[in-house]
Amino acid sequence: MSTLYSTRVTAIGGRGGAVRSEDGVLDLPLALPTTMGGKGGATNPEQLFAAGYAACFENAVIHVTRNKVAKVKDADIVVVAEVGLSPNGSGGFVLSVALDVTIAGVDQATAEEIVKAAHATCPYSNAVRGNIDVAITVTTN
Repeated sequence: MSTLYSTRVTAIGGRGGAVRSEDGVLDLPLALPTTMGGKGGATNPEQLFAAGYAACFENAVIHVTRNKVAKVKDADIVVVAEVGLSPNGSGGFVLSVALDVTIAGVDQATAEEIVKAAHATCPYSNAVRGNIDVAITVTTN
C-alpha cells in the first residue's frame, strides 16, 4: 500500500506551546482553554482535531457520491464536529466526537445512506473506530 500523503508537525511546549508544520503553513500558538483553567486566546489540540475531522468527513461525503446519481457538491454539505475531553476514571483522559452533518438537495434516507458510507470511508472515522465514541446526526435542507 502506497502512502498518498504524509506530513510532519512539531509540537513544543505542550498545551501552552506551539505547533508548526514542516512547510510552515501551519504555525499556531496553543493555549489551555479558560474552561480548563488556562489563559485561552489560542487554539488547542481538541479544536485542531475537530477541524481536521470535520473537513475530512465532508470530503468523504463528496467522495462516496462521486459515481452516484445523487452527487453532492462542496457547498451542499456542512459538517460540525464537536470534540469532548473527559477523564477516563483511571487518571487519563478520553475523547468523544459528535458529528452534525447537513446535506442539501437530497432526501433524509439518501443523506443517511451517504453519511453511513462516508463514515466507513473517512480516514478519521477509521482511525478512531473502536477507540472514541462518535455520535452522528444527519439532517437535510
